[in-house]
Amino acid sequence: MKRLTEEQVALLREPNYGVVTTLRPDGSPHSTVVWVDVDDDGIPTFNTARGRVKPSNLERNGRVALLVVRQSDFYDWVSIDGRVELTTDGAEEQIDMLSHKYDGEPWEYKPGQERIKVRILPEHIGTYR
Repeated sequence: MKRLTEEQVALLREPNYGVVTTLRPDGSPHSTVVWVDVDDDGIPTFNTARGRVKPSNLERNGRVALLVVRQSDFYDWVSIDGRVELTTDGAEEQIDMLSHKYDGEPWEYKPGQERIKVRILPEHIGTYR
């Protein structure tokens, strides 16, 4: 597993949006915008919910790509490809933390929604600065 540099970790810790790409059953890409962060181990993370396309794709095929671009400078970005670990442990707390980070407000919980924390174990890392 590759490790992010301190500069790359800092980019993910700031409220910069990411684009995550998963693979559909036919192998075609599915890309969406996500809130991102880095866990205490320096592993890139994002959050999703059961019933959406992303977790279904990732449960079938754990390969993923993430691109995070600095909001104030589109020529400052990091690209991470790897495999994922999915868990519901800590997912509710994570989405609340991400909501504060990006929106400045607590997460508005939806009854019956199951949140999923996604950790990306990097195999390839690219960057431009």
